[in-house]
Amino acid sequence: MENKFMEKLEDILLPIADNLNNNKYLSSLRDGFMVALPLIIFGSIFIVIANFPFLDKILSESQFSAWQAMVGPASESTLSIMGLYVIIGIGYKLTEKNGFEGIYGAVTALSSVLILTPQVFEKTEGVIPVEILGAKGMFLGIFVSIISCEIYSYLCRKEITIKMPNGVPTQVAKSFSALIPISVTLSVILIVRILISFTPFDTLQNFIYTILQQPLTELGSGLTATIIAVLLIQIFWFFGLHGQIIVNTVFDPIWYSLNNENLEAFKANQELPNIITKQFIDTFLVGMGGTGGTMVVIILIFIVSRSQQNKEIGKLGAPASIFNVNEPILFGLPVIMNPIILVPWMIAPVVVTIITYFSMGLGLVPKPSGVIVPWTTPIFISGYLATGNAWQGAVLQLFNLIVTFLIWLPFFKVLDNGYFRKEQEKSKSEE
Repeated sequence: MENKFMEKLEDILLPIADNLNNNKYLSSLRDGFMVALPLIIFGSIFIVIANFPFLDKILSESQFSAWQAMVGPASESTLSIMGLYVIIGIGYKLTEKNGFEGIYGAVTALSSVLILTPQVFEKTEGVIPVEILGAKGMFLGIFVSIISCEIYSYLCRKEITIKMPNGVPTQVAKSFSALIPISVTLSVILIVRILISFTPFDTLQNFIYTILQQPLTELGSGLTATIIAVLLIQIFWFFGLHGQIIVNTVFDPIWYSLNNENLEAFKANQELPNIITKQFIDTFLVGMGGTGGTMVVIILIFIVSRSQQNKEIGKLGAPASIFNVNEPILFGLPVIMNPIILVPWMIAPVVVTIITYFSMGLGLVPKPSGVIVPWTTPIFISGYLATGNAWQGAVLQLFNLIVTFLIWLPFFKVLDNGYFRKEQEKSKSEE
């Protein structure tokens, strides 16, 4: 009965996961974020440096302001305009997947977004509002990047290009070859801008934000949607598929937007608006030894394991687990396709999500500040940094770790006892 259920579940989920992984738009979106990630992390590090604990107490008010002004450009030119880098990344990767020169797709995507961006801020012309290049403009950037690259690629595919004679340097020939596709694409985008200016929305940014981004962001910031996302991550991993890559591809634009809203409020010393953010997921779910809180498996191995097999897995997995890399546990325990540990694997992350959400909602723990702490940051350090240098973040991680430990304990004992009995039987047969 159990095997039939597992087979049916596998038949349903594997094709879905395969289609998501192979979808060029979703994979380009994922890869686009990966291009921007080093810059995002760099900017986040300097947010932490600018707001280092107790620095405002050590320095005078003027010195602290001068310090923040000195290091501020590091985050303002990276994290605050992360949408810009994501646009370039998506444009490059999607055009490359279409079989054409990626760099031309990247600049076409960037130019398209800038054409649609109102260059007026507080009645000052020739100025691009930073928020439009950050969280608020993220969805527009994604859609425009995809559409502009598809128009560009279509024109290239139909060979609507200028062909230079032999002997012309390669880069010159490529530039002229891209001229017509880029010009037509940008002209189409310009027409869209003109048309939208006659609507009540005035700009495409306002249209996208009102019609699409705001409702999706509100959905993604809710507990129910987050639990569904967490469950999907666990299910995909159970079948040996990278749950984060599959699910985060869809949810990352929402979570990053929520993250940036918190960051802006944090920098302005205002109340943080969101509990669910990218950092909520990375710090309080992934940040306990990897997906599923598998650091507790390492702890259980060292405390209660009798099986030699598990002890060896523990030795291999412990160093990586400190940095939230848990492949040795996923494939060595194994977690994948192991019905004995399916219950804790699915239940523990959901319980942790609920505990973390209500701890922050009730004000017991500060909400994520919006600072991007790399997911490989060890537990307790990540909790402290992600909540704006608050010790409560580290304490919450410890509490979650204990809860996860208690959920896993009986199921791990069953698994370990089974391994131990097999080892004993094998030893006796060899004697």
